[in-house]
Amino acid sequence: MSDTRRRVKVYTLNEDRQWDDRGTGHVSSTFVERLKGISLLVRAESDGSLLLESKISPNTAYQKQQDTLIVWSEADNYDLALSFQEKAGCDEIWEKICQVQGKDPALDITQDPIDESEEDHFEEIPETTHLVELPPCELGRLEEIADLVTSVLSSPIRREKLALALMSEGYIKKLLGLFRVCEDLDNREGLHHLYEIVRGVLFLNKAALFEVMFSDDCIMDVVGCLEYDPALVQPKRHREFLTKTAKFKEVIPITDSELRQKIHQTYRVQYIQDIILPTPSVFEENFLSTLTSFIFFNKVEIVSMLQEDEKFLTEVFAQLTDEATEESKRRELVNFVKEFCAFSQTLQPQNRDAFYKTLANLGILPALEIVMGMDDLQVRAAAIDIFSYLVEFSPSMVREFVMQEPQQTEDDVLLINVVIKQMICDSDPELGGAVQLMGLLRTLIDPENMLASTNKTEKTEFLSFFYKYCMHVLTAPLLANTAHDKNSKDHPEGSAKINPVCPDNFQTAQLLALILELLTFCVEHHTYHIKTYIMNKDLLRRVLVLMNSKHTFLALCALRFMRRIIGLKDEYYNRYIIKGNLFEPVINALLDNGTRYNLLNSAIIELFEFIKVEDIKSLIAHIVDNFYKALESIEYVQTFKGLKGRYEQEKDRQSQKLNRYRRDARSMDEDEELWFNDDDDDEDGEAVERRMDEDFSDSYEKFMEAKKGAANGANGANNGKSAAIPAASPAVTSSNSSSSSVKTVALPATPVVKVTKRHKHILLSLKKKKKKKESKCLFLNLFKACRNCQCFLSVFLLDCSCRIGGLP
Repeated sequence: MSDTRRRVKVYTLNEDRQWDDRGTGHVSSTFVERLKGISLLVRAESDGSLLLESKISPNTAYQKQQDTLIVWSEADNYDLALSFQEKAGCDEIWEKICQVQGKDPALDITQDPIDESEEDHFEEIPETTHLVELPPCELGRLEEIADLVTSVLSSPIRREKLALALMSEGYIKKLLGLFRVCEDLDNREGLHHLYEIVRGVLFLNKAALFEVMFSDDCIMDVVGCLEYDPALVQPKRHREFLTKTAKFKEVIPITDSELRQKIHQTYRVQYIQDIILPTPSVFEENFLSTLTSFIFFNKVEIVSMLQEDEKFLTEVFAQLTDEATEESKRRELVNFVKEFCAFSQTLQPQNRDAFYKTLANLGILPALEIVMGMDDLQVRAAAIDIFSYLVEFSPSMVREFVMQEPQQTEDDVLLINVVIKQMICDSDPELGGAVQLMGLLRTLIDPENMLASTNKTEKTEFLSFFYKYCMHVLTAPLLANTAHDKNSKDHPEGSAKINPVCPDNFQTAQLLALILELLTFCVEHHTYHIKTYIMNKDLLRRVLVLMNSKHTFLALCALRFMRRIIGLKDEYYNRYIIKGNLFEPVINALLDNGTRYNLLNSAIIELFEFIKVEDIKSLIAHIVDNFYKALESIEYVQTFKGLKGRYEQEKDRQSQKLNRYRRDARSMDEDEELWFNDDDDDEDGEAVERRMDEDFSDSYEKFMEAKKGAANGANGANNGKSAAIPAASPAVTSSNSSSSSVKTVALPATPVVKVTKRHKHILLSLKKKKKKKESKCLFLNLFKACRNCQCFLSVFLLDCSCRIGGLP
């Protein structure tokens, strides 16, 4: 697999007649049992997967082009090509194909596909008649030659035989000699016949003929023949344009003569295909597929040759970044680099990767910073095109470069800030350049194309960089055009609103819409960074000022920004919206819109419908509490009534939840009496309980004496302003019942409350517990029981809490 002779690139021709690269691998020819024949196999050099498996059919026409290409068609409109790294490998596979088909490897084409209409007559054609008999190349026979050429186009076999005849006899050059004679004699009839002949020869679609026709000594005569279209009254002046108007500019002298010849040839052939030849009909589309391939592989070869010439490229970028370079010279250099990048699109991915790395090493990005700031519109447009090639191919490469800039330069001249300023300052009324740059910025800040990076921290680092150094530049026009609203709270209610966006400035409104579109993208994809920025700058309030704009599309952009924020269902955002009362401009816009059924109306209602369906409780409560009176008259949709219903449901749910823990004191006493109707205390429990009652009585008397002394002291301090509390004379009622012993203390200021059995039961359990943690739990239960009935135990508990370590 390491044999470079068999290394190939696989191409397929797409519907737009452009070659798509399918990958690089190594080709072999072997017998495939499933296909029952010798087949071409190409396995990818990266992972060994099968890129191509094609049986060598006896009736398939294979063509060998430019010594390293083999092209063929496997089915209708499905063309394949193998581009070999070395000529020796191409020759080996070509010999194998010719061996299977029984053809002479010296030929550059095996055969054309045979139409069904000709298959029946194929055997009738004698093997000796290999060529079509051409009339003598004379002025008097031009009409006959033209008829012959046009008649064979419908037959693949006859096209092949005519092509072989034209090649074998050097017929093309003889025809072009007659063209010069006819033009000297102004023989219009002969010139019209030559137009038909040359056009027909091009439609033969043979690379070998193209090599002759597009050579330096023939191509201008071919263009001359194509000027004399019989359908035109006067001939076109294509040669005059190619030789005088279209001039080849060498921004840096090209010393390689072969490269210069290839560039000239490619430009002229491209001109023939795009300008001179009429658009092919449906039946003629395949006639020029080889011409497309010819141009494609020429471009590949040009890029490869330029890339290998390091001295040439180094000089190009040295002059491009040199401050002493004249503006006109710099313009030519930029246009050259643009064309160079456009040609590079024909390279396969591996080679394209190497190509852009070469440009990066030569300083393409610093050069773009310089040329993007120039006043020349053409230069700026070309620089934007180059930047788009770089971003589309490798956003990570651009991000890596810009993150290194703050260490070397100021914020104002950062590459991304230069791009943003170009977007903001676009002079095109339709903002064509701004739209393109906005798309490039979106690609650069898209986290989706950062995930596959080998640098795992790229996302965090770049977004931090962007929000620190670039976001303020992006939002500057937005903040500047909404600055009038900063003191809107100071205006008295009902005062006229100031519209900060100039109603006649459509271009500014378009620019703000582009910025909002990018910010909306950030809300959706940058969670932390954009949230922090919105809060710090109060950005949503400033954006919603644009709801007042006379440009509906701008108001919709502002609404879309808020809709995306609410769509995240982030309570942090929701609290920000509620605190700032940011629904007010949206509802005002809805009410100002009146009964008009338009896009703005539908978008606002959809916003509230989303809040209702998703049941965002905090926003629903805010909207109903503050705006329902203004919205309740809107009945053509059920959205606002639905919001009110959601609001009422939530209030009922909260009320039920509170009532579940709030019970009447009297009913609680009844429940307690029912729960303690059965007396199951055993004798041990009674003894312990009696001892506990005695302890409780002693502790309580001590506590009350201390409290009484404190009260008397306070009364003395108040100089007798308050009557002294009389001494407590506890009335104790004792019962010798075997089941319980209750002591009731009557105080003048406190009603006599009976201690329930539940209290004593808890106290008894508290007495038995040894562990502090368990005592705390039981103590808490006792405290809860006494807190509601307000019995004297709740006072006593304060003293007990000190003994067991306080409430848990």
